[in-house]
Amino acid sequence: MSGTLWVFTEQRQGVLQAVGLELLGRARELADQRKMPLEVLLLGDGVAGLATDLIAYGADTVYLADDPALATYSPDAYSAIITGLAREHAPDILLMGHTAVGRDLAPLVAAQLETGLSAHVTGLEIDDRGLLRQIVPAFGGRGMCAILCPTRRPQMATLRPGVLPRPARREGRDGRVVPISVAVDPAGVRTRILEVVPQAAATLKLTEAETIVAGGAGMGDLEGWKLIEQLAAVLGAAVGGTRPPLDMGWIGEGQMIGQSGVTVRPKLYIGAGISGELQHTVGIRDAAVVVAINNDPRAAIFKEADFGVVGDARKILPLLTAALLGEPPVCEEGGE
Repeated sequence: MSGTLWVFTEQRQGVLQAVGLELLGRARELADQRKMPLEVLLLGDGVAGLATDLIAYGADTVYLADDPALATYSPDAYSAIITGLAREHAPDILLMGHTAVGRDLAPLVAAQLETGLSAHVTGLEIDDRGLLRQIVPAFGGRGMCAILCPTRRPQMATLRPGVLPRPARREGRDGRVVPISVAVDPAGVRTRILEVVPQAAATLKLTEAETIVAGGAGMGDLEGWKLIEQLAAVLGAAVGGTRPPLDMGWIGEGQMIGQSGVTVRPKLYIGAGISGELQHTVGIRDAAVVVAINNDPRAAIFKEADFGVVGDARKILPLLTAALLGEPPVCEEGGE
C-alpha cells in the first residue's frame, strides 16, 4: 500500500497529551498491518526533546516545527503549517485527537485540503482497499457505523480521548526528526491570544484517572453536588458527570462523560444520581468496576453496574465518605 499515515500529536506547555499517544499506539498497529510509514507532526516552542519520546512510542518520522510563534495554539498558524506539509508530502491518512484543539484544527485543515473528516471516532481500521474505516457511535449509542472517504486524501478523523490504551514505550527505536522551517505571516493570523486560563486539575486528569466519581441530575442542586466532590477528594478521584451538571455549571465541558463528552477507562467508577441513558453509559463501558447509586431500582444504570445501591445518593454519599475517613456515621433523628 502506498502513502503514509500521519498523526498530529498535541502538546500543551511541553507535555504530550494522552490522546496523541493513544493514537500513536493504534496508528502503529495499522501502519504495520498495511506496511505504511508512521509519521508524526509536532508543533510548539521548545518541544524538540519530545521528538525522542514520540519515536519511542512508535513514530518512524517526526516533523518538528519548533518556534516561539507556536508557543500557544493558533488555528491559523497551525493549520497553515499542517496543510503546507500535507500538500508537499501527500499523506494518505491524517489523525488528530478530539480535544478542544483537535475539534478546532481538524475542520480547518480538512477544508483547506478539500477532504472529508469524521469527528469523535471510537475505532479505526483499514480495509483491503486501503480505506480508513472510521467507527463512530450512531443512533444515540445504540449502534456503530463505519465512515469511509473513498476519493479524497488525506482521509481524516479525530479520535475521542480515552477509547484506546496508551502504547508501551520502546527505548532505542530508530527514527528520524525532520525540522520544519516556520514562517508565520502575521497578516494571516486572524486571532490573538489575550489570556491563557489553565484548566482545572480534575478536567485534565479525567481520561487518565484510575478512580472517578460522577454525578447526574439526581444530585438535585449545588449542595448535593458538593457530596460528589467530597467523596472524590477522599478517594483521590477525578470528578465527572452527565449533561445536567454541565448545564448547571457544576462541571466543565471536559468533565462530561459520554457520547458528547469523553470516554473513560478507570479501575473504579462510582456513579451517583445517574439514570444511565446510553448517551452517558457509552463512555464508561471500559471501566473495570462500575458502582451505581440510584433511588430507582429500575434505573438503566444498574444494567451497566457491577455493584448497585438502591437509595438516595444524597444520604448514601455522606455515609460512604464518613466510613472512608473512619468517622462514625451521622444517622437521621430516630436512627441508630
